[in-house]
Amino acid sequence: MEQRHLGRTGLRVSRIGLGTLTWGRDTDEHDAADLLKTFWEAGGTLVDTADVYGDGEAEYLLGRLIEGLVPRRDLVISTKAGSVPDPDRRFDGSRGHLLAALDASLSRLGTDHVDLWQIHAFDPDTPLEETLHALDLAVSSGRARYAGVSNFCGWQLAKAGTWQLAAPGARTRLASTQMEYSLLQRGVEREVLPAALDLGVGLLPSSPLGRGVLTGKYRGDALPPDSRGASDHMAPFVEPYLDDTASRIVDAVATAADGLAVTPLQVALAWIRDRPGVVSPIVGARNAQQLTAALSVETLSLPDEICRALDDVSVPVHRYPDHDWSTL
Repeated sequence: MEQRHLGRTGLRVSRIGLGTLTWGRDTDEHDAADLLKTFWEAGGTLVDTADVYGDGEAEYLLGRLIEGLVPRRDLVISTKAGSVPDPDRRFDGSRGHLLAALDASLSRLGTDHVDLWQIHAFDPDTPLEETLHALDLAVSSGRARYAGVSNFCGWQLAKAGTWQLAAPGARTRLASTQMEYSLLQRGVEREVLPAALDLGVGLLPSSPLGRGVLTGKYRGDALPPDSRGASDHMAPFVEPYLDDTASRIVDAVATAADGLAVTPLQVALAWIRDRPGVVSPIVGARNAQQLTAALSVETLSLPDEICRALDDVSVPVHRYPDHDWSTL
């Protein structure tokens, strides 16, 4: 699998990443082992997790697998901290919480460092410089090799990235930002992506298949019994992308797939993988068969006319101030 530099750093990652959101909850150890081995054998390196996935079980499970199944040195392990199970405070970006969370992640993963450590979300109740100082301490202590953020809007990413660049050598530049991005969710193109490109921050798209909807499995009101849309706890996650607007985009993806003799999954994933600023879409497959189907996109490059057609059918409405006022 092709390797790409993560932002303006020396870290190289596979251009498709493996997500572990459901590990330890919907994905058991047997299926997780199959997924990791399939990914590794295909040349994949970037494995993304977080301290809250499965209440820590995802990290624990990944740690067990890299101990006996896949060599640690062959993987780029990314985890996140900052989300907390508190209805009154969803995110805790305090230095104390973040560094304690990192130590707990390392213990569950069974490793002395992670390759990429990301702040899971912006905490409005903690000074941003305090949150970012935790990244500096993690890297300077060797517990993290590179640092990034996740779910920061445009101004938050611009402020964080600029702060880190203001003291070169003393602060750790941001390597990445992880955001939801797909043909069904192009909101990052408004401000986040321009900020990332300007700052040299690599974009890691989550839910690159529109929470599974872009595979075409839900076309015509279909609801496969083994799908996330049919799951009690995942149905609310999928439901926002089952509207008429999404249906038109999925139909266009399916039409393109028919013309290229490939699957809708391959078309949607190739489109996002090759967008400007994108480094590695994070794919959360349910089993090895689904992952193999996603990894088959490695040999596919979409023709320019197909990309333009998909751009047109999925383009979000962005007006002032994103466009010059004189063109409105």
